[in-house]
Amino acid sequence: MVDWSRQTHGRDLEIVRKEPDQRGFRVQSKRWAVERTFSWLTAHRRLTRDYEASPARSETMIRWAMTGIMVRRLTRGRPATRSGSRPLIRMERNEDTVRA
Repeated sequence: MVDWSRQTHGRDLEIVRKEPDQRGFRVQSKRWAVERTFSWLTAHRRLTRDYEASPARSETMIRWAMTGIMVRRLTRGRPATRSGSRPLIRMERNEDTVRA
């Protein structure tokens, strides 16, 4: 796959593996970027399943979806922001009712 990527597309493919001494979960930045991109693509209804009969048509649909994502971000006019943390609402239990 690495050689094919270099010969066909002129791109270097790097396989990201977890470290041998790693225990538990740790985010791997490059892998996370790829998985995040796949999640953006599957938000498009046509790409949730592989409906296309030809790979060229499938590639066209992926390019169309990514173009829409990029245009939406470019026309937003401001940097992306996260909503931030939300305050914790404690629930009080009463024998008859539950109040927020």
